Amino acid sequence: MEWAGLHDVDLVLDGSMGEGGGQILRTALGLSAVTSRSFRMERIRAARKKPGLQAQHLTAVLAAAQICQARVEGASLGSQRLAFWPGPIRGGQYEFDVGTAGSTVLVLQTVLPGLGLAKEASELILRGGTHNPLAPPFDFLVEVFLPILRRMGLRVEAELEAHGFYPAGGGQMRVRIQPTNQLQPVELLHRGRVLEHEIYAVLSRLPRHIAEREVETARKHLGWEKKCVRIVEVDSAGPGNYIGIRIQCEQVTELFTAFGQIKVPAEKVGLEAARQAEHWLQAEVPVGPHLADQLLIYLGLAGGGAFRTLAPSLHTQTNLEVVRCFLERVLRIEQQTEHQWLVVAESRR
Repeated sequence: MEWAGLHDVDLVLDGSMGEGGGQILRTALGLSAVTSRSFRMERIRAARKKPGLQAQHLTAVLAAAQICQARVEGASLGSQRLAFWPGPIRGGQYEFDVGTAGSTVLVLQTVLPGLGLAKEASELILRGGTHNPLAPPFDFLVEVFLPILRRMGLRVEAELEAHGFYPAGGGQMRVRIQPTNQLQPVELLHRGRVLEHEIYAVLSRLPRHIAEREVETARKHLGWEKKCVRIVEVDSAGPGNYIGIRIQCEQVTELFTAFGQIKVPAEKVGLEAARQAEHWLQAEVPVGPHLADQLLIYLGLAGGGAFRTLAPSLHTQTNLEVVRCFLERVLRIEQQTEHQWLVVAESRR
């Protein structure tokens, strides 16, 4: 039987282009819901160790389909091709369960553009991983990303109800969305003075000395005072640990994290986070690499805005290409100095 998704779609995308990961699919799903443009994607995550749709990606597909009453073909575990025909977006009450330690933050990332522009408010419960080394953690969501969305007119509040670490999962967060009719452009060109900085480590079901070694390594590398350090012990379905370095400036807050792993010394984990923060501080840009990825969709939807960031990763460049496919916008990246790059969104005229 011929696959119906071979023909009647607005866009055809190669899921292996550029960085070739799940972000291509998540961005396509989110923008398809907003623009009502259908798409077919071939070779989804073709270069990955486990190609095709894994649990986290399948949850994102089904979640996107649910919020816009879409018709879908190819939505099954391991599938490397998908066709998606969106319908009208509908706000309301939703529950999405990844079923593994896969990132709930990335599932939210998929449905947020649509629900953020819906006619009704929404409340979501998402279950799975909340702190996953392959995705921005919940802390990044609330400290860095959502404050910028509020400046663009989209009110989103998120509450962590249970930590979920890899590989056990079992985390849960609740998200409330007050949509807007039109996103407002935002400019993040300067970060301003550093107002506050802190280093913290979170651990569950692991010896406290792990966190102590992580924060002390990071603190010494950055040359910060001891009073900026704290350790948080939580309970979760399985053991887990990460370090966060939060830097609050006049115009933006950034967060840099690294996750503890089996057979990786705590000192190495602390140093990894510290080097990320150091690189950002030295570049004197307001927007770090994860935030740059997140903002591309929203600048495109707003039809304007700009931000300065570090040299764009292949992940960011790939995401940019997907946004360009769906939106009639000019999104450009230009290098300004050795360490600073400017991203600009403009409406086509």
